[in-house]
Amino acid sequence: MQYDVIIIGAGPGGIFSAYELVKLNKDLKILVLESGTPLAQRNCPIDGKKIKSCINCKSCAIMNGFGGAGAFSDGKYNITNEFGGNLHEYVGKKEALELMNYVDEINMKHGGSNARKFSTANSALKKKCLENDLHLLDASVRHLGTDLNYIILENLYELLKDQVDFKFHKQVDNIVANDPYEVYVKDEVYLGKQVIVSTGRSGSKWMQKICDNLDIETKSNRVDIGVRVEIPAAIFETITDEVYESKIVYRTKKFQDKVRTFCMNPKGIVVNENTNGIITVNGHSYEDESKFSDNTNFALLVSNHFSEPFKDSNEYGESIAKLSNMLGGGVLVQRFGDLIRGQRSTPSRIEGGFVTPSLTATPGDLSLVIPKRQMDDIIEMIYALDKIAPGTASDDTLLYGVEVKFYNLQVDVNKNLETEHKGLYVIGDCSGVTHSLSHASASGVFVARQIAEK
Repeated sequence: MQYDVIIIGAGPGGIFSAYELVKLNKDLKILVLESGTPLAQRNCPIDGKKIKSCINCKSCAIMNGFGGAGAFSDGKYNITNEFGGNLHEYVGKKEALELMNYVDEINMKHGGSNARKFSTANSALKKKCLENDLHLLDASVRHLGTDLNYIILENLYELLKDQVDFKFHKQVDNIVANDPYEVYVKDEVYLGKQVIVSTGRSGSKWMQKICDNLDIETKSNRVDIGVRVEIPAAIFETITDEVYESKIVYRTKKFQDKVRTFCMNPKGIVVNENTNGIITVNGHSYEDESKFSDNTNFALLVSNHFSEPFKDSNEYGESIAKLSNMLGGGVLVQRFGDLIRGQRSTPSRIEGGFVTPSLTATPGDLSLVIPKRQMDDIIEMIYALDKIAPGTASDDTLLYGVEVKFYNLQVDVNKNLETEHKGLYVIGDCSGVTHSLSHASASGVFVARQIAEK
């Protein structure tokens, strides 16, 4: 049960760590421990008919399993240092971009060759945003779509399965910093000379426990709270046709807070997401035109930064999400016009609107859930977006809540993403260094190269 490298988590960071290690040294004995299931067994029971909302499965198939939380995402691969994480602060801006482009090449070789690539460089949208006090962030975007993303993961698994020891349904209980490291799963113990931790967003609380046990310093001071907006696809067509994924930032006049668009899904669908038993909302989209919907959805998120002595930013976000779960049994949905008029949405008001919801959610009043400051920011942002995409502030625009982006605690790692315990690396979203598919994957390649050099 002894290995050269043990990787905890089979999300993008773990997958690309394994890929690069195998490429650089085929003699390495590598183990990947994953709490979820193999890719082929990942299946959310929500079908919109018999099962319309989350039933709190023991392991959420959307969040856990081979491919991580990104497996069923819309597969947007953003190649940029402008957002998606702070990997460049550790490895340098040039190398961070080189790593992301390298992973993009791997994706193209393993099923993503037909995926479109967009860029905000020299975009007419950038000027239009500036004219309306909005700011479009620079990025190259490869849109894989949920369908192509799945194919790439299938191909990578087929490539690795005979060279890497994958063990699923293995929830790690503890890591002991001996030589070699001891990794405990119930009554089993696995020994590894090097350990890479890559447990993603859903492993945030677990990561805190491991860091406490190993006396690794952490800090946490940010959480993003907002809603997912769903509108007719035609309203944002001029934007999505040109740049597909537009990260637009706005500073509100009232509170001077920053609000941004996030995870745009042209002709996509809104979905549930289960993080540590809390139901939030997200969005998916596809490359296959036969799977297109009539709507486009995207998140509007307000960044919340906290100072000492407050240290539980994720708990703050969870408490707001729990309110939504309490009132609606899961996700709430409200028409923008109802929100502005101070009235809750009802099933008849939703059905009478011109936007057909792509997710079965409980009609309600989001102002009873989201704090006034964040709600005022979101409303102001919708009116700002209406200037570049008229119709965004329509009465029938749908708002789903809540959407929360939990930023994992910032783990104290050095420039090699290595903790104070030599040979113990923390990468991907669980490190707090990354929070995107591209940065997480790149961090996996980076650490694999550090280990291979040894």
